[in-house]
Amino acid sequence: MKTDYLNLYSNLNEFEKIILQSTKDWVNKHVRPKIEQSFISGVPLILKNELTDLGAFGSIFPEKYGGLDFNFLSYGLMMKELEKGDSSIRVASSIQTSLVMNAIFSYGSEEQKLKYLPKLANGTIVGSFAMSEPSHGSDISNLKTKFKIVDEKIILNGSKLWIGNANTADISIVWAKNEENNIQAIVVETNNITNFHSTTLENKSSFRSSHTGELFFDNSLISVNQILPKANSIKDAYKCLNIGRYAVAWGALGIAEECYETALKFSLERTQFGEPIAAKQLIQKKLVDMITEISKAQLLCFKIAELMDNNIVSFEQISMAKRNNVKIAQMIAKEARQILGGMGITHDYSIMRHMINLETLITYQGTNEMHILITGRDITGINAF
Repeated sequence: MKTDYLNLYSNLNEFEKIILQSTKDWVNKHVRPKIEQSFISGVPLILKNELTDLGAFGSIFPEKYGGLDFNFLSYGLMMKELEKGDSSIRVASSIQTSLVMNAIFSYGSEEQKLKYLPKLANGTIVGSFAMSEPSHGSDISNLKTKFKIVDEKIILNGSKLWIGNANTADISIVWAKNEENNIQAIVVETNNITNFHSTTLENKSSFRSSHTGELFFDNSLISVNQILPKANSIKDAYKCLNIGRYAVAWGALGIAEECYETALKFSLERTQFGEPIAAKQLIQKKLVDMITEISKAQLLCFKIAELMDNNIVSFEQISMAKRNNVKIAQMIAKEARQILGGMGITHDYSIMRHMINLETLITYQGTNEMHILITGRDITGINAF
């Protein structure tokens, strides 16, 4: 493997190697032949059944709830390969697993887990995770979506923006403030709620192969039994993002590897002045910088996976991985595009599409600036938000 400069992947066990290769094969079969046209047209590539067959929904959860008992390293490897295909494909898996199923698994009652998790795992239902709002993305302490309880019914008011699967979800995990101003999570069944509608965001320049939209609640009535009983604070809301950010860290690594592999192959095949451009010093410097940053990002991902599998990871460590890997993926995509010259802006290669998707990943689940402040607070003890 050209990107495995430190031979990290050779240390995988047989199961992890199977996950890595089977996901790679799946992407080659189901994503690569169609993704460029999907991106150009802006028509999402719907692969729910195929992702279910791959085991991409809920793989990290116990078999009791429809999962596959993956360790976090196996899950990260799968996310990496899915994002090599396209960010929208990894996001489809990650929303279902890291956000929706994770919220129910972490904060739901046993009855709620048994009701929803197996159906989410087998793709019978699709979920969305509704935290961000038009005026509050990172600052969820000031959410405007609120609810009160009257006669065993939740009355929900507010709106949510930048929600993946907004107009296709069967259920949505909606974060809102109760009358005591505490943040709680509600499982909203979109076909069993009054005064609710969703819209699709049109004309996106990034994440063009996925559904993104907005949710609106206007005195919407929901059964009080839909509240996740163990989610009662802003900390619980933030904890839900940990696995999602972990998936982004691995996904960004996948983009970096994909762009490097493309640039290396092109530089060895493209001849100028009688020799491959890979023979030029400046091209070699670009390639060396890329593989160095990729190797460091791989080490970071493997270590975070180890910490997660031993249940000793901190959210600040995950935050560092997310910020670093998106940042280096941006740099590598830009340098790779330059190596390809004019060909780099065509849809014959994936680099420009990945560059555009990375513009979303910078802000997705916390901007780079927010993650800098998370790390800064952790190392200094001073909150600079």
